[in-house]
Formats: sequence, structure tokens, C-alpha cells
Amino acid sequence: MNSFMPRIEISLSQIQDNARALTELYGRKGISLMGVSKAVLGEPSIAEAMIQGGVRFIADSRIENIQKMENAGISAKFVLLRTPLSQAESVVQSVTISLNTEIRTLKELSYYAKAQNKDHQVIIMVELGDLREGILPCDLLQFIRETLSLSHIKVVGIGCNLACYGGVKPGDKNMRELSELASLIEKEFQISLEIISGGNSANYEWFNSAQDVRKINNLRLGESILLGCETLNRKAIPGLHTRAFQLFAEVIESKKKPSLPFGEVCQDAFGNVPSFQDRGTRQRVIIALGRQDVLVSSLKTNNKLEIIGSSSDHIILESKDQNLQVGDEVKFNLDYAGLLAAMTSPFVKKQFVDCSDVFAVA
Repeated sequence: MNSFMPRIEISLSQIQDNARALTELYGRKGISLMGVSKAVLGEPSIAEAMIQGGVRFIADSRIENIQKMENAGISAKFVLLRTPLSQAESVVQSVTISLNTEIRTLKELSYYAKAQNKDHQVIIMVELGDLREGILPCDLLQFIRETLSLSHIKVVGIGCNLACYGGVKPGDKNMRELSELASLIEKEFQISLEIISGGNSANYEWFNSAQDVRKINNLRLGESILLGCETLNRKAIPGLHTRAFQLFAEVIESKKKPSLPFGEVCQDAFGNVPSFQDRGTRQRVIIALGRQDVLVSSLKTNNKLEIIGSSSDHIILESKDQNLQVGDEVKFNLDYAGLLAAMTSPFVKKQFVDCSDVFAVA
């Protein structure tokens, strides 16, 4: 019996393959990639696999993850996907580029960049409809003007975020608008923008159909590299691995039980009043995994197992023609939300299944 339960098995070679395939694919139209490491908690070996696959930048939303990768010896241009005002000093110290939308934060970055005698590079995010982060296009020129007046701050690009909060689809219209805004900025201020970052793993469909990507020359990819799919419809991208991460949990109980609870039903542990259908006596299996470890709805099982409920520490399954016993393992595939939760949980062990000298960072 494996003593590391539950655990997530990670194939670094498959992540590297995906990074390489996507780097080559997007590179055909002049688009570079940022490998986004936030879903894997800034795991250094996974960042290294992305780099070995040709990714130019490693991007994360938490400075702590970037510092972990930096301390582990990862050599890359680090990009911070959000910039808390209170962490400005650490951002300047550890990050090459940060994404920004607030002048107050940029002033703090300028202050600490001057104190550290270095220039800090920034990408200014533009709001193009998804309503997460970004400056409205009508306010962009004034914002750029103020940013350019700050010492030790270098504007290296603009970007947008789509399909994360509002689910707004990247397409020709918003990519054209971002390109036109980049041209407007370059003309107005006589500067050259190195990075026009058009979005994330949701941009795959746009990329495939676009005859002209205009000025878009960068994307920030997490899910596509890690799980091999695009994020508008979660369809697999041809040629990519979709099972680089697999979750295993131990069976801790296996018994035949009635499908209806007996006794008065009130609220469950999470404040819901559950309802049940009488399906007769069934083979019930409990595994050592719960809501504290993973988003249960994100788990994908084989067709002989059905998840029927969960609590903080347990998931209850019904087994169809699969005689699972105590000590057996159950394997799950994960979507992005499940990967994010499982990699964050301290109770899920992370195990590399094809580690080699290339990935000796961890």
C-alpha cells in the first residue's frame, strides 16, 4: 500500500511536451508564451518543465510562489499577474514584469525601484469587457501618460484578460481593439511596446481562425499547458496530453448500505438539507479525500463509479460491478478547478512519476 495518500501524480515530461507543442504552434504567428504556474502553487519542477518546453516567461499571481521558484534556482523572467500595493517592495525585488491597473500601486513600485536602483517593467491591463481587471479604453492614454512620468518604471506592453470572470470570448473584435490601442499608445508617446498580451488559454479558438493576429504577440497559458485543453469549451487541443495530473485516494470503507438515510433529516455539515432517492441497497465506498482537499465536482471517475456525496474529509461513491476493498486506490482525472484545489491542499502529496536530471529542481 502506498503510504502517500491521497496523492497527485504529475508527469513532467507530458507538461514539457505540451509546452513545446504550444510554443511551436503559437510561434508560427509570432506569439510568445507566458507559462502560468498559479494552479500548481508555483511548483519549481513544473515551471522548469515549461521552460524546457520553450516558454519564455513564468507568470504567477502570488509573489510567494515566485519567490519559491526563485529560491529553488528557476532561471526565468518572472511575471506577476496581480500587484498588491502592500507587496510592492517584494515585487520589485523578485519580479521582472508586473501587470498593473492602479497609479497608486505604480507609484509604490517606482519608489522601491528607485530605492533598489533598478528599473521595473510593467504591462498595463486594459478592460475589454470581461470586467475583472483593466483600465477602460477611454482612460488609457491619460493612465499611460501618468505612468510614463514615474521614474524607474518602464512600460513594456499592454494586455487584456478575457473569459475568466465574465466569460467574455476572445475574438477578432477585442483582439483588434487591443492592437489598435497599442498602435495609438506607440504613436501618442513615441514608444515601442514589446508585449501585446492578448489573453490566455481561452484564445485558442481565436488563434486558429485568425488570418491576421495583428499586433498580438503574447499569451498567458496555464490550463492549456497543464491539462492540454482550451478553456471556452474545455475541448482537448489536438496532440496535447490531457492527463499529466492524476489524483489517487485510498478506499477506507467498502460496505453494502441502503441508499436512504434513516432517522430525521436536518442540515448537513455545510448547511444544506439533502434529499435522497431510494435506489435500494448499494455497494458504498468511502475514500480518504474530501472537500478540504479538492473541489469534488471537478473529479472525473470511470463509468463504474459514481460520486454520490462528500463531507470535509470523505467522498462517498457507489460502485457498479467494481469490487473495491479497503486499501485499494481510486484514480481520478481533474479539471482546472480540481487541479487548483488539490495542488493547494497540504494533505495531498505531490509525486513526480517521470522525474529526470532535467527536472532536478524540486
